[in-house]
Amino acid sequence: MTGMLLTQSDTFIIGPVATLLGYVMNAIFMLLEKVGLPSIGLAIIIFTIVVNLCMLPLTIKQQKFSKLSAKMNPELQAIQKKYKDRRDNDSMMKMNEETQAVYKKYGVSPSGSCVQLLIQFPILLALYQVIYNFPAYVTSVKNTFMVVVDKLMPLEGASEFLQTFKNAMTYSSQFKSEEFVAGSEFMKNTFIDVLNKASTAEWMSLKTEFPSIADSVQSTYNALSEYNNFLGLNIANSPSYIVSDAFKAGSYGLVIGALMIPILAALTQYLNVKLMPQQENKGGSGSETADAMMQSMKTMNMTMPIMSAIFCFTLPTGMGIYWIAGSVVRSIQQVIVNRHIDKIDFDEVVRKNMEKAEEDRKKNKNNVAASTVNSAAHTSTKNISSRSNMSQMEKEELIEKARNASAKKGSLAAKANMVRDYNERNTK
Repeated sequence: MTGMLLTQSDTFIIGPVATLLGYVMNAIFMLLEKVGLPSIGLAIIIFTIVVNLCMLPLTIKQQKFSKLSAKMNPELQAIQKKYKDRRDNDSMMKMNEETQAVYKKYGVSPSGSCVQLLIQFPILLALYQVIYNFPAYVTSVKNTFMVVVDKLMPLEGASEFLQTFKNAMTYSSQFKSEEFVAGSEFMKNTFIDVLNKASTAEWMSLKTEFPSIADSVQSTYNALSEYNNFLGLNIANSPSYIVSDAFKAGSYGLVIGALMIPILAALTQYLNVKLMPQQENKGGSGSETADAMMQSMKTMNMTMPIMSAIFCFTLPTGMGIYWIAGSVVRSIQQVIVNRHIDKIDFDEVVRKNMEKAEEDRKKNKNNVAASTVNSAAHTSTKNISSRSNMSQMEKEELIEKARNASAKKGSLAAKANMVRDYNERNTK
């Protein structure tokens, strides 16, 4: 599928969101260039902070839902236990009614958390797209690649040589595409896609394979190295590559720096998990499915830090920086959100929701009653009007009695009838 890489993602929903986030990233990088700090690593950190701050309202809503869920879960579990062995239609309807009443009591929707996750998920995927395909969204970086790409494309064997690069398999479909025509924009984008993931050794191999453009390769590599330099590490290389290369060169300082990326990724992810509100399961949930889900969540919370370390050791260091920055920002956010949530009197929230639910119930009941009365009155007056053997005066008297009979004494309908009678008498 074209459009997934340098030509920007055109995936449903994710593509447009990535384009929007790309404008933000491009603006951040342009700002850093103006202040003399054209660092992709720093841009990723700022970008991560900005995006997470924009998602803060959703985070707060999700945490409120979690807190209210923890309070109402015992009631939901009691309902499930009550109807555990009753599978007839009436029992299932009653169970559903009682469950809906609990959700209404606490003022939450059964799909509340899912909706928030559905909103956040494409944003996170789009954010990954922007960071992983940086040149596709940041003009300055793409223009830097173009210096060497414009000279590389006309050379015989350039396409075949790039396909020998370690990460070239990811883009094999692009090399085989009908759009991959000499000099085309698609070809340029494909070359940049491969070079963007190329290691230092692969960049140097270009100088050996194509000596006629060695100076352009070196100048482009130097410019990109300045962009990619973050605390002495080339964020285009993975920590595993940096460690291997540093051992060969005897640069043990780089080994420590590279290993800190996966270690910090694991630690910050663990901190992030610990700060997240945990569901309590006092005395058992009464539901095997709920118990299984809770156990699954615990297992995932334990394995996520380990997986973070593995991913950040093998992926480019830039992805590791994003991973760490995201975890740190979310942890700080979580501390602030937890303090905000702790100040909320959820018992008061529940009390207000119960009052509102009771008002809605009464209102609905009155509306149903009024509808029934009006329907009965309409039917009665219609029946009276259809009698052909009665005089007009007798019909009007019977209709009046039907209206008054349908309105309870002291009710709004009765008062309305009194006003109507008064107006009719004055008119006569």
